[in-house]
Amino acid sequence: MASVEEDFPRGGTAKKPTESKIVVQRTEVDNLFESNEQIETKKRKGAGNDDGKKLKKPKTGKEKEDGLTLNADAKCVEILHIKNVKEGMLMLGCVKEVTDFEVTVSLPCGLQGFLSIKNISDSYTKLLSEQLESDDTEEFCSLPHLFYPGMVLRCVVAKLDVTKGGSLSLKLSVNPKMVNKGLSPNALKTGMVLTGCVESVEDYGYIIDIGVTETKAFLPKTAVKDKPNNPGELKVGQYVISYVEEVKNNGRVVRLSIGAQTIAQALAESKQGWTLSNLLPGLLMKATIKKVTKHGLLLDFLSGFSGQVDCLHMEPEQASSYSEGDEMRASVLYVDPTTRLVGMSLRSHLLTPGSRVDLPPVDRIGEVVKGCKMTSLHHMSGAVLELPDKTAAFVHRNNLKEPSVAANENKVLAKLEHTCRIVDFSLIDQIHFATLRSSVIEKPFFRYQDIRAGQVVEGKVSVLLDHGMVVHISDHIKGLVPRTHLSDIVLKNPEKKYMEGMKVKCRVLSVDAENKKLCLTRKKAMVESSLPLFFSYLDARPGRVSHGYIVCIKSFGCIVRFYNNVKGLVSLGELSFEPIVSPEDVFYIGQVLKVKVLQCDPEREKLLLSFKAALEGDSEKPPRPQSECEVGEKVEARVLKKVVTGLEVAILPDETRAVLPTMHLSDHLSNCPLLWENLQVGDNISNLVCFNNNKQNINLTKKPTVRWSLEEGVVAKDFSEITVGMQLIGWIRNIMSYGVFVEFPYGLVGLAPKSAMTDKFITDPTVAFQLGQTVMAKVTNLDEEKRRFLVTLKISEVISPVGDVQTRLINGLQERRAVTKMLSMRDDSDLRRQLFALCVGQKLKLTVDTVDNGATFKSDDLVGATILANKQHITGTNLMGGQKVTAVILHVDIQSTWVHVSILPKLVAKKKSLNEGSKYTATVQHLDEDFAVISLEDTAQLTLIQTRSHMNDVFLSDSEKMKTGKCLTAEVIETSCEELQGLPLVSWERTAPKRQRMTSENQLGSKGSCFGEIVHGKVRSVKPTCIQVVLDAGGMGSVHVSEVLELADVHPGSFPTSSVKVGSVVTARVIGGREASSHRFLPFSHPKFTYTLPELTLIPSKLDQSADLKSVSAKEKLRRYEAGEEITCFVSKFHSDRKSLEVTTDPGVTGTVELLAMITDPKDATHPEKMYKLGQAIRAKVVEVSTKPHRFILSLTDTCKLETGSVTLGMVTSVQPQVGLHVKLPFGGTGTVAVTDLADAYKPNPLGPYSKDQLLRCCLLGNENGKWHLSLRPSRLNPQQAKPAKDEEVLSVENLKAGQTVRGYVKSVSEQGVFIRLSRTITGRAQLQKSSKYFVANHKVLVEHLPPNTLLTTKILSIDTTEQLVDLSLLPEDTGKSDVLPESLNLPLRLTGEEKKKHDAEKKKRKPSESQQKEAELQVLKKKKKTKKAKSDGNDSGVEVYFREEEDDEEPKLAPVKQVTPSSAAPSRLQVAGGFSWDVGLSSLKPASAVQDGGSSDVEEQEVSNKPQKKSRHELEQEKKAAEKALVQREAELMDPNLKPQDAAAFERLLLASPNSSLLWLQYMAHHLQATQIEQARAVAERALKTISFREEQEKLNVWVALLNLENMYGTEESLKKVFERALQFCEPMPVYQQLADIYAKSDKIKEAEGLYKTMVKRFRQNKAVWLSYGTFLLQQGQSDAASALLQRALKSLPSKESVDMIAKFAQLEFRYGDAEKGRTMFDKVLTSYPKRTDLWSVFIDLMVKHGSQNDVRALFDRVIHLSVSVKKIKFFFKRYLDYEKKHGTHQSIQAVKEKAMEFVEAKGTEAAS
Repeated sequence: MASVEEDFPRGGTAKKPTESKIVVQRTEVDNLFESNEQIETKKRKGAGNDDGKKLKKPKTGKEKEDGLTLNADAKCVEILHIKNVKEGMLMLGCVKEVTDFEVTVSLPCGLQGFLSIKNISDSYTKLLSEQLESDDTEEFCSLPHLFYPGMVLRCVVAKLDVTKGGSLSLKLSVNPKMVNKGLSPNALKTGMVLTGCVESVEDYGYIIDIGVTETKAFLPKTAVKDKPNNPGELKVGQYVISYVEEVKNNGRVVRLSIGAQTIAQALAESKQGWTLSNLLPGLLMKATIKKVTKHGLLLDFLSGFSGQVDCLHMEPEQASSYSEGDEMRASVLYVDPTTRLVGMSLRSHLLTPGSRVDLPPVDRIGEVVKGCKMTSLHHMSGAVLELPDKTAAFVHRNNLKEPSVAANENKVLAKLEHTCRIVDFSLIDQIHFATLRSSVIEKPFFRYQDIRAGQVVEGKVSVLLDHGMVVHISDHIKGLVPRTHLSDIVLKNPEKKYMEGMKVKCRVLSVDAENKKLCLTRKKAMVESSLPLFFSYLDARPGRVSHGYIVCIKSFGCIVRFYNNVKGLVSLGELSFEPIVSPEDVFYIGQVLKVKVLQCDPEREKLLLSFKAALEGDSEKPPRPQSECEVGEKVEARVLKKVVTGLEVAILPDETRAVLPTMHLSDHLSNCPLLWENLQVGDNISNLVCFNNNKQNINLTKKPTVRWSLEEGVVAKDFSEITVGMQLIGWIRNIMSYGVFVEFPYGLVGLAPKSAMTDKFITDPTVAFQLGQTVMAKVTNLDEEKRRFLVTLKISEVISPVGDVQTRLINGLQERRAVTKMLSMRDDSDLRRQLFALCVGQKLKLTVDTVDNGATFKSDDLVGATILANKQHITGTNLMGGQKVTAVILHVDIQSTWVHVSILPKLVAKKKSLNEGSKYTATVQHLDEDFAVISLEDTAQLTLIQTRSHMNDVFLSDSEKMKTGKCLTAEVIETSCEELQGLPLVSWERTAPKRQRMTSENQLGSKGSCFGEIVHGKVRSVKPTCIQVVLDAGGMGSVHVSEVLELADVHPGSFPTSSVKVGSVVTARVIGGREASSHRFLPFSHPKFTYTLPELTLIPSKLDQSADLKSVSAKEKLRRYEAGEEITCFVSKFHSDRKSLEVTTDPGVTGTVELLAMITDPKDATHPEKMYKLGQAIRAKVVEVSTKPHRFILSLTDTCKLETGSVTLGMVTSVQPQVGLHVKLPFGGTGTVAVTDLADAYKPNPLGPYSKDQLLRCCLLGNENGKWHLSLRPSRLNPQQAKPAKDEEVLSVENLKAGQTVRGYVKSVSEQGVFIRLSRTITGRAQLQKSSKYFVANHKVLVEHLPPNTLLTTKILSIDTTEQLVDLSLLPEDTGKSDVLPESLNLPLRLTGEEKKKHDAEKKKRKPSESQQKEAELQVLKKKKKTKKAKSDGNDSGVEVYFREEEDDEEPKLAPVKQVTPSSAAPSRLQVAGGFSWDVGLSSLKPASAVQDGGSSDVEEQEVSNKPQKKSRHELEQEKKAAEKALVQREAELMDPNLKPQDAAAFERLLLASPNSSLLWLQYMAHHLQATQIEQARAVAERALKTISFREEQEKLNVWVALLNLENMYGTEESLKKVFERALQFCEPMPVYQQLADIYAKSDKIKEAEGLYKTMVKRFRQNKAVWLSYGTFLLQQGQSDAASALLQRALKSLPSKESVDMIAKFAQLEFRYGDAEKGRTMFDKVLTSYPKRTDLWSVFIDLMVKHGSQNDVRALFDRVIHLSVSVKKIKFFFKRYLDYEKKHGTHQSIQAVKEKAMEFVEAKGTEAAS
C-alpha cells in the first residue's frame, strides 16, 4: 500500500514525483487494462498474460523497471493469420501491383490487401471529384504515378469484405486521418517519423496532410531534392514518409523534411510519448530480446512495451544466434489496437524506412519444385522449406495438408523430401509462399501462363452474359467463350443449353497472361479438329489444311481467324466452285470451315486462304468396297485422317479403310503420343498387323509384342480355343473398381479381378495399370455358358518369353529413333539434324553459361540448343561462367532441342571395358518416362534400360518407382549392342529392402503393467486431453490431463498437457488401465491385476512410493463431490447437437455443463465452443451429483442454484399472448415473463421481438408453485446503468393514485368493460361508457379494435384498496390521446349534458315493472349489512358492478353490491364504491377554491343538505354552467390556431403535443430571430432535426430549408456550406439543391446560384425539373441565349421521349419571363412536327390569349379547328373559340365562329354518308 499511497497521495502537500515513480504510476494504470485484456483476448489462439503476477511482489530499482509491460506477452509466437485481422489494425505493407483504380499491397505473413483509389487521402478524393465534374485533367495524377512496385507504406485495415467464394478480402487505406488516428497535436514531437499525403502545392513548399486535426504540416520545396524515385515536384495525393523537424504552437504547426538519410537514422524513443493507441508500423527503435522461443522472439521496447517477432521476420543468417538480453534495431510490423499485440521485424530490408523493397528476380509462381527439405515446423504458423537451390519457402499451416485430411505434423516433418508448388512471393516478408497440397500441385493450370493456345481444357460454366459465357478452368483462372463461339451455330437462347455449374470442354483460342484474359471456343468442329493448328504465321505453310472460323464477311471475300489472332483472307474466287456474288448470303460470322493455305508471308503477316482448295482435297473418289483383310495379316497403310483416338488409314494397295488406335502405335505408352503427333496425313506406315476385323471396321496394331504373338500363333481365334492355363498377350481395354478388362486379338475380352491383378495388395485398380498397356495374361477360369473367362496378371503366375525385356527395350528405342528421324527430316533445321546424330554416352566440349540450381552450357557446334545439367550432375564441381568443361550426354530431346548432360568426373572419365555375364552396381542418372539412363559402377559406361522389368509391373507407391540416384544390380548381356548405338545391353533387378518390425508388433510381445508400478518411458504424442507414452518395457501408456500436474499448480485457463514436450523422458506410475478394444477406463479390481493399456500419473506426490496409493472407483469419487462445491475440471468435448460441454475431473469421471450454465452473455450462444478449448482447465460449481442414475451436472457461471433477485440466462420455449413468455431456466427451472415485465418502456406488439429458442437475461422475481416469475426490465437486470423507467413497475395497488395516467396492455374485452393489465398482479377495468366517446351498443365492436396486448394509455378514476380494484378511463378528455375507436365507423356520440338530462327524464317517466322493483328490493335486502350510504347522481341510471381480475382467472368475480340512500328525486338503485357515478360530468371539475370552501365546515354541509331539492339542483346547474364556460374559454384560447404563443414556455407546451410539426418549430425559430437570438434559433433547428420522426421527410426538409435561410442571412459562407452538406446526407439531394438555389436567387447571390445550378445539371442530368428550374433562373436574369443553349444540353441528356415536353416547357418560360415571340416560334416548330398533341395546342392558346394580339389568337384558333383529330377534341376547341369571341369579340365574329362550326358538322356528315 505504501507505494500506492506515494503514487496517489490522499491529500496534503503534493510531492514532486521522481522519474522512477512516474514510470510505476504509468504501469499501474496500464496494468488495469492488462487484467481486462486477459479476458478479452482469451479467444485468440496463443494469446495470454504472463505478466499478471508481476505486481504481486514489489521490486526495486532496475529490476522493478524491467518487469513493467504495457501490453501482455503472447503465450505462443505465431504469424499473423487472416482470421485474426480486424478493422482498424495498422500494418506495414509493400506495393505489389498498381492499376488505374486499385493498388495490390503485400502485407506481413503472406497476406494481401487492396488499396482503392478512394482511400488515398481526402485531398486526392476531392481532386478526383472535381476532375469528374470538369473536362480539365491536366493536373490529375493517376495511381501508377503515385505508387510503384516495391514501395513500402503504412496502411490501416479499413474494411473486411467477404468475397463471392466466402473468403475474406482486406480493404486498406493510407488516408492519414485513419493511419495517424491516435495522434493529437500535443502528441507531436520533434524526431518523429510520420507518413502523410500531399494536400496542396504552394509557392515555397507543400501542405502535407498528416491526419492530425488542427495541425498544419509544411514541407519546404528545398527539402524535396533528395526524395527517391521522385526527382520532380510532388503531386496532390502523393504518399510521403517525413521527419518532424520542428513543432510550434503546441503541435498546431509542424515543419517536415523527407531526407532519406535523416529518416533512416531516426529512432523512436520513449521521450516522444509513444503509446499503444498511437504506435505506428514502420517505426524504428532499439529493442531488447526478452525471451527466445522455438517459434520466435519476445522483445521489450520503449521502456515498457512488449512485442513479438515471428519466424518469418527473424534475419535468416542470425536466427540461431539470438539470445536473451541482446539489444538491436527493430521495426514495428503491425499493431492490433484491440488485443494490444505488436508484431515486429528484424529483417534488414525493413530497417531502412522509405527504401524500396527488392522485387523477385525470377517469377517462379506456379512452379512445382521437387526434392524440398523441411528445415523447421512451427505448429501455430507453418513450415519452412529449403528448395533444391538453397532458397527458402514458407508453407502456411493451412497448406501443409488437404482440408479434409487430419493434421499430422510429425508425419510431415519426418518426411525426407517434399514436392511443393510455389503459389506467391511476399514482398514484405521477402520469401516465397508454397503449398504441399497435392490437389494444388497436380493442377495442370495454376496461372494463365500455364495455358497455351490450342489446348483442350475442361471447366465449369460460371455465368452467362450478353456477350458470351464465363467458364472457370480452375479456382483462379477463368475464360470467356464469346457468344459466336457457344456452338457451331448461332444460339438464340443459350441459357437453355448451358446452366451454371455445368462441365464443358473447350479449346483455347488465345491467351493474354499479362492482362489475365483467356478466349475459348465451344465449337465442336474446332474442339475435335485433328487437323494441324495455326498458332503463328510460321505454322501456316502453303498446302496445309486447318479449321478456321469466319470473323468478317466483306464484298471481296471472308476473313478467317485461327489461334493467337492469326487470320487470313479467302478471296471471292476461292469461296466456292460456283460463283458467289454476295458472300453474306452464303456464309455467316462464326462459321467453322476447312481452309487450305495458298500463300503466306510471316514477316508481313499476310495469309491467303481457300475454301475451294480444301474441298478439292476432301472430294476424293468414293472408297472402294472393303477387301477382306485377315487377322494376323501384315500390311502397310497410308494416313488419311488424324482423330483424337487414333489414325484413320487406307491399307495399301487396295485403299481399304482401317483404324489404327493411338494406344496400338507402341508397346511403350510414352511413345504412342509422340508417334501420333509426328505422323502426318499422307505418311505411310509399315509393319502393321490386323488384330480384329468386324463388320464396322478393320483394326490394326503396331505393338511389336502383339505382332509377335500373332506371327507365332500364340493366340486364341475363338472362345472355344481358350483353355485354362493358356498364356496370351493382350492390352488393357477398360479399368473398373473391381478389376481390369484385358482385350486380345480376334476381339476376345477377359476380366482380371482385383485379387488377380498383382502379387501386391491393391486397393485402387486405377493406379495400377494404364489404358492400352500391353500385358501378359494367364487364363484361370472359364464360363462356357456365358462365354466369359477370367485371367491373372500376377508376375509370379505368368512366364515371359526368353529375351522379352531386351526385345521390348530395343523396339522402344527404335521407335524413338524413328520419331527423331522424322522430325529432323521434316524440318529444314540444321540443329535438329545435328541433334539426331548425337547419342547417349557421347562426350562434348562445352562452355559454362550460367550456374543456378544446376548449370547451362553453350556449344559452338550446337547453336540454339539448350544444354543443361541438373544439380546432381554438377555436384562436387566449382563452375564459373565461361569455363570450358567436358560433358557426357544423358538424353537428347530433339522436339524441344534440349540436351541433358553430366560433368560428374566418374562419368566423364575414360571408359573401362566390361565383361559379359559380370554383375555391376548400377546408378540411375536420368529418367525419361519409360526409359532410364544408368551408369555401371566406376567404369564410366552408360546404357539405357526400361523402367519396368516386366510388362505387368505395377508401381503402387512413389517408393517403388524408379528415381534418379537409385541403385540397381545389372548384368551385362552384350558389351556393345548395335541396336543401342554401341551401348552395352544389360538385364537388371532391384534389391529388396529389409522389412522393419512395426511398433504394434512390439506391443503384442510386451507384458502388462501392475497397479502402483513405477514405469519409465518416452512421450510419443501430446494431445489436449491426454499424453501417449512409449514405455521402456514395451507397449504404450496414457496419461489423463488431470494426472499431469498437482491440482494446486493448475491455473484456470491453462493447458496442463502443454507443459510436457514430445520426446521427453518421463517417470510415471500405473493407476489403472483401459481395455484394448473400447478404451473404456477399467475399475481397480486388484493391485496385481495387469493392464494391456495402463493409465499413468505424472503427479510428483503420487510418484512417491512411500505414499499410500489407494484404488478408488468412479462411484466413490462421485460421492465425494457435494452440490455447491467449486472444483477444477478439464474440457474434454463439446456436443454441438445438444449444445452441452463435457468435462472431466478424473480418468473415470465425466460431467456435463448445459448451455445456460456455460455462458452469461446471449451473444456467446452462437459459438459457445470457441470459449473453451480442449484440455483447458476451468473452475466449475457442482449443481447436482448422484450415482444412481449417474448424474454429474456442473455450472461455469459461479451460480449453482436459482435465487430470488438474481439475474440468469434463460431460453424462450413458447410465446403465448395471454400469458407472455414461457422460459426455460438453468438447472431444470422454468418460468414466465408477463407482458408488463418485458421492458421499462412499453411498446406496441410487445411479444413481436421474441421467438422460440431465443436466449434472454432474466431477473428472478419469485417462485410460485415451482414456477418462477421473471422480469426482462433493464431496471431489474442492471439497476445501476438503467435509465429511469417510462412505465414504472406497479408492485401493488398502493403505488397507484387516483387521477394518475398509466399505460397498460389489453387483457380482454367483455360486456363488463375493457380489462387492462397494469402489472403482473394488477388488472384494471374501464367500463364500456368510459372506453370510448362513441355510443357502443355491443362490446364486440371494441373486441375487434382492441385485440389482446394492445397498448393503451388510461387514467385512474378510483382505487379500492380493500378490494384491490382499479377503475380506469380511456376517454380522450382523460388520457389526452385519440379515441380507441376510429371515426370511420360512423358511430353516434355518447349523450352528455342537457341532451343526457332529457333522455334520462323521458326514461324516468316510464315506471319500472313490479317484477323489476321486487328484484331490486330483494338484492338490496341481501346486501343491507355490508352497504354504506352514498350520494346519488341525477345523471346516473341502471346497476353497476366493479370487478377485480386475477392473473389466472378467466371470468371476472362479482364484488359486493352496496346500498344507496334513496332521495326524493330519484328511485333507489344499486351502486358500488360510494361516491363514484356512472358518468362523470363537468361538475366534478371544480376550481381549487370551491373544493376548499366545500370542505370548510360541517355546518355549511348540513345547510346545503337541508335546502329544498329544487334550489339545490339550480345551484348545481349554475356551478356546472360556470365551470363549462371557464373550460370552453380556456380551450378556445389553447385551440385557437391564430393565437400565436408569446413566450418559449408556450412553444414548448405546443411542441410536446405536436413534436413533428415543422410549422411550430419554424415559428419558434422566428420568435428567437425577432429578438436577434441567432444561436438560440440554431439550437431550436438542431433540436427539431433530432426530434422530428425520420418518417416525416417533408417536415424535416422544411427545417433544413429554414436553417439554410438562417445561415444565408446571418451566418458565413463556410457555415452555410456545412449545413448544406449535412442536409444532403439526411435528405433527398435534389430538393436540397433546389431550395438552396432558390435561396441564393432570392438573396441576389447570382454567381453562387449559377454555380449551384451548373452542379445540379451535371449531377441530376436525368431530372427534367432541374433543367426547367435552371432555365427559369436564366430567363429571370435576362439570359435568353444561355437558356437556349441550356435547352440543347437538356435535349441531349434527357430521353428522346421527353424532348417535346421539354421544348414546350421552355417555350412557356419564354412567354412568361423572356421573349414572347421566341416562345411562339418554339411552339410553332413543335406543333408542326406533332400536330395531334392537343394538350400543347391548349397551352399555346392560353399563352397567346394572355400575351398575343386578337388577330394572332383568331389565326391560331382557325389552325386548330382544321386539325385532323377526333371530333370530340375539335368540338372542345370550337367551344373555346366561341367563349373567346363572346368575351373579346363582336356579334359578327361570334356568328362567324358558329358558321364555321356548322360547316365542320356538314363536312363530317358528308364524309360519313359517302
